[in-house]
Amino acid sequence: MPNVDSVKVAVRVRPFSQREKDAGSKCVISMNSNSTSIYDPRNPGHMKTFTFDLAYWSHSGFLKDKNGMLVSAGSNSYAGQREVFRDLGEGVLENAWQGYNATLLAYGQTGSGKSYSMIGYGANRGIVPVVCEELFKAIQNQEKNKQYQITFSMLEIYNEQVTDLLSKTRKPGGLKIREDQQQGFYVDGLKLVPCDNYAQIERLMEQGNKMRTTATTIMNATSSRSHMVITIQFKQIFLGEAITKQSVINLVDLAGSERQKSSGSEKDRLKEGTRVNLSLTTLGNVISALAEVATGKKVLHIPYRDSVLTKLLQSALGGNSRTIMIAAVSPADICYEETLSTLRYAERTKKIRNKAVVNTSPTEKLIRELKAENNKLLSRLAGLGNMGTLVADETQELRYLLAENERQIQNIQVAWESRLEETRGEWEQQYTALAQERRMMETFPYLLNINEDPQLSWVLKHFIQNGSCDVGQSTSNAIILRGLGILDKHATFTNADGKVTLTPGDKCKAFVNGVLITGKTKLQHLDRVILGSNSAFLYVGLPAERTDEDLSRYDYDFFQSELAAAEGFSTDKLGAASSKDSRADPSILAVFHDYIKLMPLVAEVNQMSEELKKDLTFELKVKNLAASDSRGYDLQKEIIVKVTHVTTNQVWIWSKAKFINRKFLMEELYQRFREGEDTHVNQDSDPFWDPVEVVHLGSAHVWLQSLAYCLQLEEQTELLNSEGLEEAVVVINLSPCSRDGRILGEDDMVIDPLELLGRRVDFQIHIVECLGVKWLRDAAGRGIQIGYRVYDLPRSLYTKPVWKNVNPKIEETVHFSALNASYEFLNYLQKNALIVDLWGLQEGCTEMDCSLDGLLLAPEGTIMVDDPKALTANDAGLDTANHMSELYQKLLHMEEETELLREINRALREENLLLKDKLKWDTSHHEKRKSESPTKAIKMRKQSLSLRESEATHSPRTSCDAEFAKALKIFYQNMNVVRQQFLQLKHSKPLQEDNLQVLHLFTERQSQLLNDLGKQFESTICKLKSDVAVIVKKQQEFIAYSRS
Repeated sequence: MPNVDSVKVAVRVRPFSQREKDAGSKCVISMNSNSTSIYDPRNPGHMKTFTFDLAYWSHSGFLKDKNGMLVSAGSNSYAGQREVFRDLGEGVLENAWQGYNATLLAYGQTGSGKSYSMIGYGANRGIVPVVCEELFKAIQNQEKNKQYQITFSMLEIYNEQVTDLLSKTRKPGGLKIREDQQQGFYVDGLKLVPCDNYAQIERLMEQGNKMRTTATTIMNATSSRSHMVITIQFKQIFLGEAITKQSVINLVDLAGSERQKSSGSEKDRLKEGTRVNLSLTTLGNVISALAEVATGKKVLHIPYRDSVLTKLLQSALGGNSRTIMIAAVSPADICYEETLSTLRYAERTKKIRNKAVVNTSPTEKLIRELKAENNKLLSRLAGLGNMGTLVADETQELRYLLAENERQIQNIQVAWESRLEETRGEWEQQYTALAQERRMMETFPYLLNINEDPQLSWVLKHFIQNGSCDVGQSTSNAIILRGLGILDKHATFTNADGKVTLTPGDKCKAFVNGVLITGKTKLQHLDRVILGSNSAFLYVGLPAERTDEDLSRYDYDFFQSELAAAEGFSTDKLGAASSKDSRADPSILAVFHDYIKLMPLVAEVNQMSEELKKDLTFELKVKNLAASDSRGYDLQKEIIVKVTHVTTNQVWIWSKAKFINRKFLMEELYQRFREGEDTHVNQDSDPFWDPVEVVHLGSAHVWLQSLAYCLQLEEQTELLNSEGLEEAVVVINLSPCSRDGRILGEDDMVIDPLELLGRRVDFQIHIVECLGVKWLRDAAGRGIQIGYRVYDLPRSLYTKPVWKNVNPKIEETVHFSALNASYEFLNYLQKNALIVDLWGLQEGCTEMDCSLDGLLLAPEGTIMVDDPKALTANDAGLDTANHMSELYQKLLHMEEETELLREINRALREENLLLKDKLKWDTSHHEKRKSESPTKAIKMRKQSLSLRESEATHSPRTSCDAEFAKALKIFYQNMNVVRQQFLQLKHSKPLQEDNLQVLHLFTERQSQLLNDLGKQFESTICKLKSDVAVIVKKQQEFIAYSRS
């Protein structure tokens, strides 16, 4: 009778990674008993809670004991490796002893701690090794009238190909998946190694990891995208009863479960193109279908057969197995989306119900059943032959099943001891090789591999023996190394006279401590060596050079950070330190870590492009490195990839996500190339190809404040690219005007922008020309367009395309009208800049729309801005997120109004103090005034009346304000002249020739320009000082006069 039970699900949250610590991440996970809650970092009040069978808090509250084990630091909440094994591993063992099939799945995003829970690291061993060790310990304490047989296998699934990690040879295309009526799906040709102690399993796991490391290098694969499956077949034979009880234990470390959007395929025309994620996607579909079945819904099809992984896990999900899933999650706010996705995935999984049975059968009965099935197969083969039917495929399949049954009968009948004897020779060879490796480690220097996956680091050792030691792809080399960018004879290590040197071959890449070397280089103990695109090694020197230094700091990220530093890329370049407390900006550190993570991928893609003759180069860039929004605040930085065609100079900009997606597709194409297959693909299917597109070159900020005072602005400003370097200079005029387009003069200036409130405001934006456009200078067949967006317009406006002219004349004017200027619009003019974007056109690309379609026009044909109707229409379609944004804008507006009221209050307080002083002065002189002659009193009264009349007709304060505004306007205009002279000086460059007379004339001209600039600047400052001094003097005279 089958035992129906649900999949058991546990969740485990790990500590912060170094990257998350550097980024200043906050924990968004909390646990209470079996409940796990996650908080939305963008909306802390929004929380989701999930309930699972087990919840492990491994984020904090631990310390390292003397053996290196992580244990609780006195807090009962911390769950270490021992607690996880007690709850999960012991359950796997108990099911195996009872004769049930058992499966343990580890699921989660890359770096969430799956492999740590399954395999462990150092003294903190994971579930897999402890399960194996405890199984053999239990066998030693069992009764003697039983025989125990354990076989071990280890495989990897990558890109729908199965690799046997215990086989010394790799079959092209991988091993095949076949189906048997009794055992279901299985891997044909998978090596099953008999074991009779735990030490043998330890050796097998080391061997499997070595094979896995080598395979990822050869296939240019990423271990985080592969699934690893360890299978232990545990058979108990009851000798007195001739009964066999068998259990299959599957321990599965699934590939990283990055959500599709963040892993690389959003906005990509080749979305869903890769097979790398097929198994994980299909696993999700299977789990969803089984979850619906569990809730009583009718499901027509469960897609087990759609991927290799789901075929092998069919019994574990909804079949004959007791299954446990451990969902590993990150606690960091920057991983919120992936963590939430993992928790939802686990919630669906716990609904699945399996029907496990105890796998017992009489041994003789099993042999009889296999022989009976063979007789049926022979009859079918004979029938096909008598009918004369040509069914080659069916005949071949029947013969294969017949041979497989015969093999199973033979395995049952062959004594277990003889199978162990067959493998004993292999074990002796492995033990001998291990002992020899240890002796060589004590004698020679060697290279220790470093992998992105910590489980695969320090697995391979390449010894540098005395004399010369060649390294490369060729089998004649002392060190055979395969990987991207590795040539047949790539480099030579020389071990002589107590020192080791590295000499790269011609046109061969070799880096030492992040620096590219071109000649013989002496190596020091713990030097970092990178060969080719990304084959990384830690050099362990001669025994006399070695120290007790901890090698764990030299991980994969250390190598990549060193490479980045050698290229001049660092957190300092990104501007990570603030001026206040020199603390690193978390967002910038996150970008830095993204950069060093992508560096090796870009190196690999460049190598693949070269070997496949795609003529493309890939280069990492930081988007918005020196860019800001319309109010001057820094924009969020992110990594992008610039793609350039070497021959045509065409340029594309890929997002980080798109690049990662394309890289996996490139790997598939490159693997076909390595295996000698045809690599021709249609253009639409080529991961290296994209249609020609418009490229954003740079932007400039033109502040709109002058329009708020009805002043004209003639601006000549630099268009800067994302790195803050000049791409061109744009000449642009902002002019207040009348409704018929007449430019307003100085007499139309306003002192306070609020004077324009509720009035019609017209202005023109005139783009005159663009000077020194590098984009047009660097290659032929290119053009530009300039775009900008004003206030509440629904889209940007673009100038007409201009092609092939380095200094193109634009001469385009657009008239804008605010029919009833609002406070928000006037505030926008005072505090915001017009962002002017420069776009690069390429032959064959789609130009930007330079029409006025979709814009609201005034009766005069001008473009309307600050339109309440347009705002209302837009608000009608807003979702909750937009409503939140609107409330946020209102809050900012209220804060601005509050600040304005504070300023007014401050001014009133100062005026009150002045009045109080005046009142005191009046009181103290009251008696004195009484004693004055009547004639003087009458005279004073007449002067007072005259003063009041003067104040009534013309306030001296208003007069001073007007004069001050006029002085500022003159200063502003003069500074514009100074700025234009400065730009002229900056952009003047000598001719590219060696004529000393020409250079002398250029120097004299520059000196004269500099002299003129200084005089104009000094004159402007003096004029302002003089004007202000006059105004201040008048103000003081008025105050003194009013007090007298």
